[in-house]
Amino acid sequence: MSDNNWWFLDLAAVVAATGFLSFGLLLGVPGVARVALALPLVLFLPGYALIAVLFPDAPSDDYQPFDIDRTGLRNPLLVSGGLASTERIILSIVASIFLVPVIALIASVAPGGIAPETAILGIAGLTGLLTLFAIVARYRCAPDRRFALTVGTSGLLFSRPSRSTGVSTRPFNIAIVIALLVLVATTGFAVANPPTSESFTEFALETEPVTADSDTVYQTNYAAGEASDVTVSITNHEGTEQTYTTVVLLERVSYGESNATVQERTQLTSESVTVADGEQRNQTLEMTPSMQGDDLRLTVLLYEGEPPSNPSTENAYRAVHAPIVVE
Repeated sequence: MSDNNWWFLDLAAVVAATGFLSFGLLLGVPGVARVALALPLVLFLPGYALIAVLFPDAPSDDYQPFDIDRTGLRNPLLVSGGLASTERIILSIVASIFLVPVIALIASVAPGGIAPETAILGIAGLTGLLTLFAIVARYRCAPDRRFALTVGTSGLLFSRPSRSTGVSTRPFNIAIVIALLVLVATTGFAVANPPTSESFTEFALETEPVTADSDTVYQTNYAAGEASDVTVSITNHEGTEQTYTTVVLLERVSYGESNATVQERTQLTSESVTVADGEQRNQTLEMTPSMQGDDLRLTVLLYEGEPPSNPSTENAYRAVHAPIVVE
């Protein structure tokens, strides 16, 4: 079979490999297998498709003379319209390193925000689109100029070997291989150990609409012995689903120059709630004030899991204080 009959084979392999790798990543394959699937999809395939669009023709060893009238030179000029296999591979990696951040940037401004699934679909979609353009570009080349895999006794090769120029390229090839190994190793480490963002939980008292007559943004006056509601909002940014316990304390405090001293404390209520990662839950707790005075405050504490037997601001994960008056 002639080489030209295989001109589409590498592009078909790109489409097949992109589909296979994307499907595996979307299934959530963990650990080392996920890194093995991600590396070619991120570091090679998108760039290979782009280079195939830009350079659809094969390298050539044809010589033609200089234009003597314009240059005054009589030495022959080597003409090569395409890329050799080594050049094509190196430029594919470089192009992929350029394309993937662009896809991530576009995904970050999408309505759903950037996510692994969005990035994977974006890379796969762009690779498929570029491959389609590459097929068209290569088809439009003259049959004897199309880049094609060479079928020989040693199997499939990227291109025909060029005539030797007498210059050893072994040092350059060794340097390229070392650089590629370093690139793959560092990228693999980055994929296997992605940077972790700081985990935290947002915790706040529900506020009331502010008007021109408002003195505070929350309820400050309560009646002793009458049940009232306190609503808090909990937003989980911990990276995993969390179970929280909210504890409401009523404290009598005296204020010094720089701090507040708790003179008396009683627990009014507590309640647990489970919040998925990235979600916000409003929690309404019913409490009945048991002390009176204008030197009181509500202290609302948040704990991850079960609270201790003596809940306080010092041992809570989050704490909110709200001065109140109980009549």
